[in-house]
Amino acid sequence: MINYEEFSKVEIRVGKILSAEKIPDTDKLLKLSVDLGEVAPRQIVSGIALHFPDPQALVGKKTMFVANLEPRTIRGFESNGMIFAVSEGENFSLMELSADIPVGTKAK
Repeated sequence: MINYEEFSKVEIRVGKILSAEKIPDTDKLLKLSVDLGEVAPRQIVSGIALHFPDPQALVGKKTMFVANLEPRTIRGFESNGMIFAVSEGENFSLMELSADIPVGTKAK
């Protein structure tokens, strides 16, 4: 268990996926370019490729991202955040948001 103070350090923001591509020689990894309302898009590597045989299906989706994780290198690609996704067995879902929620909005 973590306390509220620890949880409040997690910065969760709305992001829009600008591009998505499979990382070569991997089954699970996608490289995403995400607009989080900053000067430049962020690169985020995510293990969701099995759920998106056509990564282009992700382009344009707005979902939630953890924006203040330390960068991590995965298979030679730097990842600067984490997408919110849930799965249970074969079921998988992203938390998609309505179009009127601005990119970069912080969760409260």
